Amino acid sequence: MVTARRGKTAGSAQAQGAGAAGEQESGGKAAASLRVLKKYPNRRLYDTQTSSYITLADVKKMVLDGQAFEVRDAKTAEDLTRSILLQIILEEETGGVPMFSTASLEQIIRFYGHAMQGVMGDYLEKNVQTFGALQSKFAEQSQGLAFSPELWTQFLGAQAPVMQNLMGGYVEQSKNLIEQMQEQIKQAGAMFPVMPGMPGMPGFGGKK
Repeated sequence: MVTARRGKTAGSAQAQGAGAAGEQESGGKAAASLRVLKKYPNRRLYDTQTSSYITLADVKKMVLDGQAFEVRDAKTAEDLTRSILLQIILEEETGGVPMFSTASLEQIIRFYGHAMQGVMGDYLEKNVQTFGALQSKFAEQSQGLAFSPELWTQFLGAQAPVMQNLMGGYVEQSKNLIEQMQEQIKQAGAMFPVMPGMPGMPGFGGKK
């Protein structure tokens, strides 16, 4: 019985060891698939995968290709990924066709430091994710046809049950987030200043 128990224990230990090895191997593969870019004081970006210097245009291509990557400071190892992504957005907004109007940028800035900042971040993120899902479905159903407002309108007007559920989820997410915002406004009360430009507040939509 003792021998059997020892054998069972040994077998269990071997299984655990194999499991741990598998997890390490899986973790190693995940780490290997993550492309690490290093940013030097001279503002140059170094790709450790290709052992070469790259530009913001190359980083943008990684984003478009869905490549997982992170940007680290070459000296401190600080994560600079968000900073680099913001630089790409800035270049697109100033050099190409801007996505954000001046009014929308001003409105976003007003949320920084406000009680609604966290809720607004979640609201934007979930809506962008939902819109991305709609865009992917549209690309599948349009079969490579060039995008047009008319085609997009037809697509939204002829949704399959799955897409109807997705739209329902989109509406529900927006509703829940708005309710959270309203609840936080009630809780904040007089502790926080009223934000100009908020729906229902003075100055929204040009009304006084």
